[in-house]
Amino acid sequence: MAALRARYDHLLGTERPQIVEIVSWAAGNGDRSENGDYLYGRKRMREIDRELAHLARRMGKLRVVDPTAQVNRERVFFGATVTIADEDDNHVTVTIVGDDEQDAGEGRIGWSAPLARALRGAGLGDLRRVVLPGGEKEWEVVGIDYP
Repeated sequence: MAALRARYDHLLGTERPQIVEIVSWAAGNGDRSENGDYLYGRKRMREIDRELAHLARRMGKLRVVDPTAQVNRERVFFGATVTIADEDDNHVTVTIVGDDEQDAGEGRIGWSAPLARALRGAGLGDLRRVVLPGGEKEWEVVGIDYP
């Protein structure tokens, strides 16, 4: 939520006013049909307005969840750090986060990712089958941890 709010504030408070100033200056130069600053500025302003509307919708729907307040720590829910093992005993540790926070390289998977959906509600020792682009794979939950 903080990252979305920071992006929204930056667009609204910094980028958009700069573009408005450029468009106003370019409009005062006369012929707008061949004025690159004016045309690019208007296009960029529309892009910013679209992104602002998207961010406003996302922030309106978001609910901040504190994983440290999770009562049932025996099952996988939002914010859990889960260690899973496949059939070859390869261990992977992932943390289930919001879709806006996901970063597979850092081991953070989005709440709506196929693996996260399969792990929801799982307990220690549970087997979960996941359909991935490379085929179907079965994982066993070997560890659940919350911050």
